[in-house]
Amino acid sequence: MQLRENLITETGWDIVETRFDPANITTGGSNFLIGNGYYGYRGTHADWRANSQVGFLVTDTYDKADGKWKELCNVPNPLYLQLRDAAGDLSCLTEQPHSYRRELNFRYSRHRMEASWKRQAGSITVNEERVALRGQRHGIVQKTVVSADHDCWVELNCGVDTEVWSLNGNHFAHCQPVGARDQGEAAHVELLTVETGLPIVVGHRVFLDSQEVTPPAVDDSTADLHFGGVQHEGVLYLRAGEPREILVFAAVYSANDLRPPGDDTRQRCDQEVLSEQGTLRAALNDALREMIEHGYGMLVTESKKIWDRIWDDCDIRVSGDPVAQTLLRYNIYHNIIATPMHSERLPIGARGLSCQAYQGAAFWDQEIFNMPMFLYTRPEIARNILRYRFHTLDGARAKARELGYTGAFYAWVSGKDGYEICPSHFFVDVLSGRAIRNHFNDWQVHISPDIAYAVFLYFDVTGDWDFIAGYGAEIVFEVARFLQSFVYYKPEKQRYELVRLLGPDEYHENVDNNFFTAYQARYVLGRAASLFDELMIKEPDCALALRQKLELSPSDRDFWQDVSERLFVHKPNSSGVIEQFDGFFRLEDITPQELAKRLVDPAEYWGWPNGVAVETQVSKQADVCQTFVLHRDAYDPQIMAANYDYYEPRTQHGSSLSPPVYAMVASWVGKQRAAYDYFIRSAGVDLFGTGKAFSGGTFIGGIHTAACGAAWQVVVSGFAGMRHQGQLLSFTPRLPERWSELEFNVKFRGDRVGVHLGRRVARFSASEDNRSVLHIGCAGQELALSPGVELVVELPPPTVAHSERKR
Repeated sequence: MQLRENLITETGWDIVETRFDPANITTGGSNFLIGNGYYGYRGTHADWRANSQVGFLVTDTYDKADGKWKELCNVPNPLYLQLRDAAGDLSCLTEQPHSYRRELNFRYSRHRMEASWKRQAGSITVNEERVALRGQRHGIVQKTVVSADHDCWVELNCGVDTEVWSLNGNHFAHCQPVGARDQGEAAHVELLTVETGLPIVVGHRVFLDSQEVTPPAVDDSTADLHFGGVQHEGVLYLRAGEPREILVFAAVYSANDLRPPGDDTRQRCDQEVLSEQGTLRAALNDALREMIEHGYGMLVTESKKIWDRIWDDCDIRVSGDPVAQTLLRYNIYHNIIATPMHSERLPIGARGLSCQAYQGAAFWDQEIFNMPMFLYTRPEIARNILRYRFHTLDGARAKARELGYTGAFYAWVSGKDGYEICPSHFFVDVLSGRAIRNHFNDWQVHISPDIAYAVFLYFDVTGDWDFIAGYGAEIVFEVARFLQSFVYYKPEKQRYELVRLLGPDEYHENVDNNFFTAYQARYVLGRAASLFDELMIKEPDCALALRQKLELSPSDRDFWQDVSERLFVHKPNSSGVIEQFDGFFRLEDITPQELAKRLVDPAEYWGWPNGVAVETQVSKQADVCQTFVLHRDAYDPQIMAANYDYYEPRTQHGSSLSPPVYAMVASWVGKQRAAYDYFIRSAGVDLFGTGKAFSGGTFIGGIHTAACGAAWQVVVSGFAGMRHQGQLLSFTPRLPERWSELEFNVKFRGDRVGVHLGRRVARFSASEDNRSVLHIGCAGQELALSPGVELVVELPPPTVAHSERKR
C-alpha cells in the first residue's frame, strides 16, 4: 500500500496536495474537512457548489425528507465566492492552474488553498484561508486574497448559496433568502426542515478591504433563481502587486440550539415558529457582530489557544517516523472535531460531520472506538458520551418493547432521541435491484452490553461513583433487564444461550452463540449483579428509587448472577482457537481473495442473506479478536496468538473497525511488523482512499471516525502496552522498529501522568496538581509516583514473535 507522499509534511501537523485532481473531489472534501464538533465544513474551494459536494453539516438538525433516511442537514453555504477575469472563471474546476497548493492544518482546523492562473499579460493568484472557530462554535471565517502581477479587472460574486448537496432528498420545506435590511445586519437564509419544521438560519457579513459589502434586499421578485441565494456582485480593480482582501464572517443556528433540553421534538405552531425565527435572526446578528468586533486575527488567535489546550491533553508525539506522526495526529484531529463536546445529548456520527453517510448517528463505534481516547485524556467528554446514552434510554426501552423484550435494547443507529433510525433495508442487491433485508436493527444485540461495558470501563478508569449512582446504574440495570428477557434457557443442557444474533462480523446474520456477544453479555450481567449489591450498601436511597422505577427485585439480581455463571460462551479448542459462533468451523474455508473471484459485480454486498461470504468462514471484520481488545486479561497471549493466526487470513476487513483491532492484538502477541502495517492501514483509511464510497448501492463515504478514535488506542494500548488493573496503570512498550521515542499524557483516577517511552528507558512524570500517589507498572516493577515526581525505568530488550524473526 503506497501513501500519497505529497500529502505528508515534516511538521506532523499538515497534509498537503500540490496538484488539483477532479477525481479526488469526494475524498478530498472529507480529508480536508474542518470543524468544531458543532459543524463540519468539507474541504472544498470557495467557488464550488453542490455538484462538487460542498457540505456545511450542522449537528442536531435531524430530518427525514425521503420517508426512509433520517439524517443531519447540510445547510446553505455562506462562504460561496467566485472570481472571474476576462478569460473566464478563476476556478480549478474549469481550468487547471499552473501552480497549486492546498493544505489542512489539523493543529488549528485551518484549510488553505493557493492557485495561480497564467494569462496573456501575466498571472492571477487566489489565496483562500478558512478556519473553524473553537471560541465561537456557531461561527466560521474565510479570508480570500486575490492578486496579480499586472493591472486587471476581476469580477466578484459571493453569497449564501442555497444549492445544497444532500444524499437523501431536499430537507428544506421552506428556504427564504433575506438580504441585509439595515447596516450591520447579516444577509441570511431562513429554513424550515421537512419532517418537523425545525427553523434554521445561516448567514454572513462580507468585507472588501475592510469595508463592508451589503447586498441588496432579496424578495421573491428579485431573487436570482439561477444562483438560488443571497448574492453580492461587484468588480475589483487589481493593480500589479497590490492584493485585495475579502473577509467573510459566517454563522449558523438552529432552533434546537436555543430550546430547553427535552423540548426539541415537539411540533411548533406557526406563531411559535415565527417567534423562534426572530430569535434565531437576533442570535445570528449578535454572533456576527461580536465576531466582527473581535476581528479575523483575534478570532483565529483565540481559537488557537483553545486548540492548544486540547492538544496538550490529546497529542501523541512520535520520533523517527514522520508518516506515522502525521497520520496519528490527523486521526486524533478527526476524532476531536467529530465529537459534540458542547453537549451531553448528541452522538458522535460514524462519519462525524464530514457528510450525511450513516445519518450523523451513533453506532457501537461511539463507546468502543471513539470514547477511550477521551476517557484517558479528557474524561469529562467520556462522561458526556455516556450521559448521552442515559438521555436516550427511553428510545432504547421503546425498541425493546416493540420487539417483545424488557429493559433497554439500544438503537443500532441512534440519533438525538435514541429511537432506532436504522432502516430495515440498508443495502440494495446490485444484481436484481431489490432491497436487501438486513437485521442490523433487531439482531445486533451486542450494542446494549457494549454500552454497559463502557459504563464500567469509565468507572474503572475514573472512579466516578457519582456518575454511577446518578446515571450509570440505571443504564446497566436496564441493559441487564434486556438481556434477562433475551436469553434462552436450554433445560436439557442446563445452560443459557443467545440465539438469532448478528455479531461484529456483519456478513453472518441469524447465528447462535456469537462469542463476542455472549462474552459481553456474561461480563455485564456479572458486574450488574455486583453493582446491585454495592448500590444497596453505598446508596440505599438511590438503590430503592431505582428498584421502584425499574420494578426490580432481588430475584432479578439473582437471575443476572445465574445467567452470568451459566451462559454458554465458546471456549478455545485443542488448538486454542475459539469458534466465532455455532457451526462456524463447518462453513467453507476459503480466503477473501479467492472468494472475491466469485463476484458477478464488484459492488455486490457480501453478507446476508445471499452474499458470497454467508456460507463461508470469511468474516467482514474482527469478531473473536475484538473480544480480546475489550477483555485483554481474560486470555493469555498464546490463546490470542492462536486466534489471530486463524482469523486474520479469513478476515476481509470490509469495515474500518477491523484493522485497528488486529493491530492491537498483533502488538500484544509480538507480531510488531504486522501491528505496524495494520496501524498504517487503519490510520490511512481516509488519506489512502481505501475506504469504500459505496456498499450495496448505498453511499458510505466520508471520514471513518471510529478508525480515527482507534488510532489513539492502537498506539497507547497497543504499542505502549497501557492497561489498568484495579489501581495499577501498567505499560509494556513494544515500539515499532522505526520509532525511537513515544510521548503522551494520560489521566487515571483524576490524576495526570506524562509517559515518555524510548527504546531502553521509560520515564513517567506526575503532574504537580495530582491529588494522590499513582501506582505505575513497567518492566516487572510496581512504582509509586508521587505528585510532581519523575521516575525512570530501564526497559528489557523487545521480544519478537517467532513468525516475524528473520529467516
